[in-house]
Amino acid sequence: MASTRVLASRLASQMATKVARPAVRVPARAFTVASKASPMQAVKRQQMSSIINATKRTAFTQKRAYSSEIANAMVEVSKNLGMGTAAIGLTGAGIGIGLVFAALLNGVARNPALRGQLFSYAILGFAFVEAIGLFDLMVALMAKFT
Repeated sequence: MASTRVLASRLASQMATKVARPAVRVPARAFTVASKASPMQAVKRQQMSSIINATKRTAFTQKRAYSSEIANAMVEVSKNLGMGTAAIGLTGAGIGIGLVFAALLNGVARNPALRGQLFSYAILGFAFVEAIGLFDLMVALMAKFT
């Protein structure tokens, strides 16, 4: 236990004493005075900066173009698989709606006097279950068309 403490303290002291070095060493003559630079070099620099700026702007706005038909087909297949797996939740919404109205029928059969109140509760439950189903459908469509 004591040996690990000594080793850890030595490593920490060695790491603290190291000085950060520059990643690239630039020779002193690499920097030129602007007045000594030729007009052609200034034009080249402006052209390169405009090319770099144009590339930066368009880099994130364009969709990636796939180079082969196989890649396009694989993307479409994966979108369809995602939509199908996301749509599985719609079965849960269907089961939930069935359970809500089955409970309504059961409640009305037990106590017909509460029919109006039970029906309003059933419609509320139907709305909640249907909302979950619509959210699931929205996710499925997003998987397909994005």
